[in-house]
Amino acid sequence: MLIARGAHVAVAARNRRNGSLEALEAFAAAHGDEALYIEADIGNAQDCSRTVAETYARWGRLDILVHAAGAPVPGGFFDVTEETWTQAFDVHVHAVLRLARAAVPHMIKQGEGAILLIASAAGLRGCLGAVAYGVAKGAIPQFTRTLARELSDYNIRVNCVSPGVIRTPFQDFLTPEQKENNIKNRIPLHREGKPEDVARVILELIENDFITGENLVIDGGMTMRIV
Repeated sequence: MLIARGAHVAVAARNRRNGSLEALEAFAAAHGDEALYIEADIGNAQDCSRTVAETYARWGRLDILVHAAGAPVPGGFFDVTEETWTQAFDVHVHAVLRLARAAVPHMIKQGEGAILLIASAAGLRGCLGAVAYGVAKGAIPQFTRTLARELSDYNIRVNCVSPGVIRTPFQDFLTPEQKENNIKNRIPLHREGKPEDVARVILELIENDFITGENLVIDGGMTMRIV
């Protein structure tokens, strides 16, 4: 959607394993553009700064930063290891700080910018069996509000979204029974979300220059229910 709006897009990923990067590159080519692939692990501090540097070097601007990396992190309070806990925060929280610190100076120089962070509905309620994931994702909306306050004087907006159950490979670890339970009993709209449902909200938060410090929940009503 960003490419279709005329944006140049750089994507940092550890590898090309699932073919999504090729699809993105083909889409960019169809729109007369070229998507930049940067092989990087944003759980690594040096890769975060290198990702921003290579993007800026390619186009000489940096208008939008989207932190979209994440992965399931199983393990409850009694069995999660400290190593797993640290890895969860490296990818979901520490990377946000590192990427933003690398990107914001460019945005300040330009006089504007937009930062969009992807949290999770799992960070808004108790997250049974995935304590590290839930706590790490829960930190992102607070970071969003704090960063939005600090950067508002520079005309840099910061927002985030908290998706619920979205139909992506992220849900592949769920059993068919768990997926059916989600649709029948947990999601009031009785269906999974689509990636486009999230992308449209992200696009609005990026393009609307009078929204900052917000966390929009995209979960079909899952987190608002009592019973």
